Amino acid sequence: MTTTDPLVSTEWLAAHLGDPKVKVVDASFKMPGVLPLPIDDYLAAHIPGAVFFDVDAVSDHGSDLPHMYPSEEQFARDIGGLGISSDDTVVLYDAGGWVAAPRAWWMFLSFGHTNVRILDGGLKKWRAEGRPVDAGKVTPQPGKFSAKFDPSYVRSKAQLVANLDSRTEQTIDARAANRFEGSVAEPRPGLRSGHIPGSRNLPYNELIDAATGTMKPLDALRAAFDKAGLDIAKPVVTTCGSGVSAAVLTLALYRLGVRGSALYDGSWSEWGMQNGPPVATGAA
Repeated sequence: MTTTDPLVSTEWLAAHLGDPKVKVVDASFKMPGVLPLPIDDYLAAHIPGAVFFDVDAVSDHGSDLPHMYPSEEQFARDIGGLGISSDDTVVLYDAGGWVAAPRAWWMFLSFGHTNVRILDGGLKKWRAEGRPVDAGKVTPQPGKFSAKFDPSYVRSKAQLVANLDSRTEQTIDARAANRFEGSVAEPRPGLRSGHIPGSRNLPYNELIDAATGTMKPLDALRAAFDKAGLDIAKPVVTTCGSGVSAAVLTLALYRLGVRGSALYDGSWSEWGMQNGPPVATGAA
């Protein structure tokens, strides 16, 4: 593939389903407590040949925070276990809500695998077009996958705290406006409400066409970031509740030609902890 757009169409994927070098991955995710579980949805219906990428499993199990980045050794082992090798084209999708495929995409890029794409519209669009699905688990032959982590793709709490004074990087939050403003309780118990001081807000779902489930055109994405007060010509860090939906903003920025943006992996699950760094409330 020569295009720089990380999205592929359902038509493209349908035409390449039989290609042994194209590996399809269901990376669906839901908030804790939401049923049925993503793995159960996958077992009930997935794109033929797709394996399941569990955002919680492919993570640092030594951290108290949800689905933090794993080591490069673990990422290589887990991805190889999904039957993926370093010379494969990886096509990621989720159930159609855009919550998790971009997170998995950013992880692949962070660990040095650039030949990775996202199915525009996900399983929702695929099924709406009457395309085939399979049930049950896919058990592939293990692949040979190597990973080399580039730390510039993510930011830590310490880096975000330092940025409060330096303001060298813009921060934009993908959570809903009422969570950003601190007018509602966080869905994860025990967290403070509000946002990182100085950050902007662009709820990730505003970048998606509700009718088709596809990502909005580039001019609409650009307008959304402009409206949020973000200068895409300057360094930017995306954040959200736990480092998943923030990657939707990261993906949109990437589609607009932005390179060098980063994702705050701990996001509000870390920042919003009691006795944590400063919190702001109200509109941006």
